[in-house]
Amino acid sequence: MGAVTRGTTNPNRLRRMDRWIAAVHGPALRRSAAAPVAVDLGYGAAPWTAVELLERLRGAEPRTEVVGIEIEPARVAAARPYERAGLRFLHGGFEIPLPEPERPLLIRAANVLRQYDEDQVAAVWERLCARLAPGGLLVEGTCDEIGRRHVWVALGPEGPRTVTFATRLGSLARPSDLAERLPKALIHRNVPGEPVHAFLCDFDRAWAASAPYASLGARQRWIRTVRELSADWPLTGTGADGLRRWRQGEITVNWSALAPNSR
Repeated sequence: MGAVTRGTTNPNRLRRMDRWIAAVHGPALRRSAAAPVAVDLGYGAAPWTAVELLERLRGAEPRTEVVGIEIEPARVAAARPYERAGLRFLHGGFEIPLPEPERPLLIRAANVLRQYDEDQVAAVWERLCARLAPGGLLVEGTCDEIGRRHVWVALGPEGPRTVTFATRLGSLARPSDLAERLPKALIHRNVPGEPVHAFLCDFDRAWAASAPYASLGARQRWIRTVRELSADWPLTGTGADGLRRWRQGEITVNWSALAPNSR
């Protein structure tokens, strides 16, 4: 189920998303009684992202297995030589064709929904979340070609939970530069009157107000900016754990604060 994507991929492109998943979802992987299964949905013309996901998640839980799923049969055939213990590739799409009773504890869908219409997103989210194991997580988002800028939504069976913005700080002119990487559910809502637009405007204002910290480096300016934002926006992890994430050029916001207005 679904449509063939362009298949564009590059090694190390999804490192920011993977790093976040390993940190945030690692405890759930470790609690799994059986070997936890993660799905790399729509990995593209080459299997690099699935190979890297296995390596990164095994750093959090060595029993983790990764299944790369692609809707284009030729891509699956090209990936098969890379299979090894804990890594396999299947032909399929949004139906997540794992053999019963196997269910994934993680589905990562990066740069998959970009080509779909906004009104199709909710149904895809619902279908994918229905395939998750109890305690599972769906991570869906978009990044640039070399992974410098990335925005993703994290969802559980109940629906969307958070939105994370992640960037290479040395390449950032202003936070709203990340707007071009908003996932499909939000990218067309970056207009006046919508919560995500208000958030990005406040983000830019806090960035400008934190300009004096630039002399200490982009990281310190980012941290100061996020602290300013936390007074008005419901950020997750504002303690020591949050600071570790901020230092890596990340900020995570509750979905409810950015959810699109009804039309």
